[in-house]
Amino acid sequence: MTVEKALEHYGPPVYVRKQIVHNKYVVEALEDRGAVFVDELDEVPEGSLVIFSAHGVAPSVHDEAAERQLRTIDATCPLVSKVHSEARRFASEGYQILLIGHEGHEEVVGTMGEAPGVMTLVEDAEGAAELDPAQSDRLVWLSQTTLSVDETLSTVGALKERFPQLISPPSDDICYATQNRQAAVKAIASECDVVIVVGSGNSSNSVRLVEVALEAGAKSAFRVDSADELDEAWFDGCTTVGVTSGASVPEILIEGVLEWLAERGCDNVEEVHTAEETLMFSLPPELRRDLRAAKKA
Repeated sequence: MTVEKALEHYGPPVYVRKQIVHNKYVVEALEDRGAVFVDELDEVPEGSLVIFSAHGVAPSVHDEAAERQLRTIDATCPLVSKVHSEARRFASEGYQILLIGHEGHEEVVGTMGEAPGVMTLVEDAEGAAELDPAQSDRLVWLSQTTLSVDETLSTVGALKERFPQLISPPSDDICYATQNRQAAVKAIASECDVVIVVGSGNSSNSVRLVEVALEAGAKSAFRVDSADELDEAWFDGCTTVGVTSGASVPEILIEGVLEWLAERGCDNVEEVHTAEETLMFSLPPELRRDLRAAKKA
């Protein structure tokens, strides 16, 4: 939505640092409209408009943008911004922060940039066993927002076994959309011969859904970007198929998978609801300001 509105208001090109969301279809559609995705800011011409992705960036990226006189729109997800705020607060209070997440993920890179001197990455329970923090008397854990809930709790449990004094953040860091999809998959997985997860390979929450489905009893589970990647061999002898998607997947891709299945006899569709999502996030303040000014002009 942010990139679409920016293209409508400012016109192309609009530069975007990293993928705005981890979905191949969405990124390609935006590129067709004039969005230019870059890995780093030195690829953006000075003075141009650049949007920071939903996964967030480190303070050093904001500093670099200012040095290069770039106009910026920060589209960081509010849930990620919450984790950044917690990281800054705990760092200022003298805590050593244990960040549960996957090394190299854009969200993790951005979050660790908020307090690099006092933050240590913990990838899983095995990593927790090997951890040797600089201090152990004031420890707090935070997490990447797109992890498996069960995976996170397992890592937290392992950390608390070693460090009973470890404190938790004031509220859960896992994205509500991620949690809801994992809960829905758990509700259906044991009844499914095959679970199809629609989502891109670089989408952490999509990859986790495959793992959750298998752990919850699905006989098999596969991730696809779209119906084009479905393989008829997966469904040999299959009677029940579960379909879910990552948090950033457009409805058209899910409909495409359902149509593919219907053409092959899987046309009896039952929707499973485990949560109602009503939360809506507003556009970034920089974009809202410029849109309001345009209306007044």
